[in-house]
Amino acid sequence: MSRVVLMCGPAGAGKSTVARHLEAQGMTRLSFDQEAWERGIHEMPLPPELHREIEGHLRSRLFDLVAAGADVVLDFSFWSKRARTEYRELLRPLGVEPETVYLATPRDVALGRVHARAAAGGDDYRLDEELAAAYFDHFEPPTEDEGPLTVIS
Repeated sequence: MSRVVLMCGPAGAGKSTVARHLEAQGMTRLSFDQEAWERGIHEMPLPPELHREIEGHLRSRLFDLVAAGADVVLDFSFWSKRARTEYRELLRPLGVEPETVYLATPRDVALGRVHARAAAGGDDYRLDEELAAAYFDHFEPPTEDEGPLTVIS
């Protein structure tokens, strides 16, 4: 049975760093940011239509990988309980109960990391400081009642 990890945290929390570590251990990493970068998009946030297109592509890859028995790490933000619940409901019929890995990074650390980004690749998008702060401030931390949860502080 496949293992699926939902990376969870605001911009600058360290999600991609942890996801790449899991990838090095054999998981397949699917990333919105990397997919957009590979399509030549070097600014965030994505327009809604493009966001839906990329999400559809990544969902299709996720289903194919799970059907093949692969372990997958979803390097998304999963900023809302609604998004996490949606993916849990998508995966349950496939026999998969995803684990949420939440990076509980302090606000000043996360925003400092975003500010220091060089826009050199798909895991290194620059964000306007106000937008990064809004992302952090509107983030909904996961709770244990949502399902398996690992918190990294």
